[in-house]
Amino acid sequence: MTRRRTAAGGPLASKGVISAKLLANAVVTVEAMNTEARIRLADEIYEQQPNLLASVLALPRMGVSLDQLEVLITVLLVTWQTMKTSGRKWPLISEDTLERCLQRLTGKLQFIEGLSPALQQRAVDDQINQHAEPQLLAFVHGYLGDHGLLGIGTDAEKYLVLAGLNLAECVAETVPKPTRST
Repeated sequence: MTRRRTAAGGPLASKGVISAKLLANAVVTVEAMNTEARIRLADEIYEQQPNLLASVLALPRMGVSLDQLEVLITVLLVTWQTMKTSGRKWPLISEDTLERCLQRLTGKLQFIEGLSPALQQRAVDDQINQHAEPQLLAFVHGYLGDHGLLGIGTDAEKYLVLAGLNLAECVAETVPKPTRST
């Protein structure tokens, strides 16, 4: 995984529970998994964060292809692996949290929509650096971009991107406070 930078070339903010190293380790771990291991990890998500899993698995009903869904499943697996190895115990991310974060995200995207490409990129960079978990948001944004999914051309692609970005929003919204032992 390459270190994500802003469009201006500067490094990402280093705040948040999810560090670049933690995220890179999760990417390497998930990429090294065979199908059986990925299924076991998805089973963990089903047990611990069923609403996150459901928010991704519902996308084919909205026209998302299986190839596109596979990209977002990888984002979810990396996100979960990162949460799991962070040393924190995330609370259950509820449907209400998913909806609240999606509404906030939609508002941000509507703001960016009318801007010139240069101002859009600057707004995206600002959003990433001001995010509670900038490394995770940069990863999601970069991974979707690497797979050609940010140039939204269809409603299905819009739903896919919103679901991916919403994963990062929900994780940031529910970051648990450190325990005395961490």
